[in-house]
Amino acid sequence: MNRIEHDTLISLNPATGEEVGRLPITAPEKIPAVVATARAAQPGWAQLSLEQRADQLRPFGKALVQAADELGTLLTREMGKPLAEGIGEAKHCGSSLDKTLDEMIEALTPEPIDDENVCSTLVFDPLGVCAGITPWNFPLSMPHWTVIPALMAGNSVILKPSEKTPLVAQAYADLLMKHLPEGVLQVIHGDGTQGQALVAADVDLIAFTGSRATGAHILERAGGGLKRVILELGGKDPLIVLDDADLAAAVKFAAANSFRNAGQVCVSTERIYVQEPVLDQFQKLLCEAASQMQVGDGCDDGTEVGPMIDGGQKAHVEKQLAAAVTDGAQIAYQSDDLGGNYHPLTVLDGCHEKMDIIREETFGPIACLMQVADDAEAVTRANNTPYGLGASIFGSSERAHDIARQLTAGMVGINKGCGGASGTPWVGAKQSGYGYHSGRDGHRQFAQLRVISEMRG
Repeated sequence: MNRIEHDTLISLNPATGEEVGRLPITAPEKIPAVVATARAAQPGWAQLSLEQRADQLRPFGKALVQAADELGTLLTREMGKPLAEGIGEAKHCGSSLDKTLDEMIEALTPEPIDDENVCSTLVFDPLGVCAGITPWNFPLSMPHWTVIPALMAGNSVILKPSEKTPLVAQAYADLLMKHLPEGVLQVIHGDGTQGQALVAADVDLIAFTGSRATGAHILERAGGGLKRVILELGGKDPLIVLDDADLAAAVKFAAANSFRNAGQVCVSTERIYVQEPVLDQFQKLLCEAASQMQVGDGCDDGTEVGPMIDGGQKAHVEKQLAAAVTDGAQIAYQSDDLGGNYHPLTVLDGCHEKMDIIREETFGPIACLMQVADDAEAVTRANNTPYGLGASIFGSSERAHDIARQLTAGMVGINKGCGGASGTPWVGAKQSGYGYHSGRDGHRQFAQLRVISEMRG
């Protein structure tokens, strides 16, 4: 776990415990001044056209690709995921930026809507100062998906990255700030104390990605000032495996999505509902797939699953697992225990909805299997949660589409993960989301919609 010493944040490598680097913590009493700087810088940035703002940001994409090896290595050392994934995260953010900027220009360009009497125009103006509070599991992508749309909408931005991955977020921001006027993007560092101070400060929009509990707290605090919020919260994503599913494809997805990033993904597969005729074969194949995955230091060749972010997150997973076993679940497979912040890849059978490991977000490398008799039971049990981020169904298309419309998730994948086509929003339902981002409608959430109308001449 990263350490805080006096006014310094010390980042530790979760694989080795070695210090990666350190940064000064932002004193809470200084945050109002940071916000004032952002507010002073915002009008000048907002006066630029969409195309002018995009032109200033485009070189950043190329710079990000050029720095991908360095940034990706820092990401892996600080967060633990395999090096190929860390470098890939940086490269993808950079290589996709041009297309993303074009998509944002289209989304935020004034839109005419006329009838026989009135000519109206929908315009998308800046909100003002955006506070971006981002997590540690995708420490480049999450700031990127918050900062870029906020900037393109004409806002200034104050980024508060997770205290668990401050170095790579600061490196990202340093690279971006070279292409921006002074004060348009600033970074503050610290833990929940700094986050609370930022939420309480004179900001206009709070874009947060993180836990449901913290999101609820932010929503409560923001409510007093009726501040705009975009909350992308936790998940407890189900996978439904029908009796006519391609089991090899379903198992491949289940193993990858349960164990990727050591299960530390908001859309990890955390509950697997398998219809009885194929349960035994699915379990056998999933255990075999898990046994072939290599766990280790993300910087080592061949590593597919790295350590957990810190001992606190590992202890949370261990507690859920131990309670489930006490309550009757059986461990069908478990990889070697490497100690430290590593948690064994685990396939757990005989789970039920009264267990914490089925009710509450795990965020760890545990695949939980449950038997269901038919499609109706699968739907009922998959929906039995306050979460509603993503879901996946493997089976024949017609049946799967029918089930998808009955699920209460914001995103449903059929014979694939939950992510949609390019241009679709990333959206959660129920307590997994409040507002959303990405795609035309997501980009517009970072702007103030105004309707300007006049009578036809």
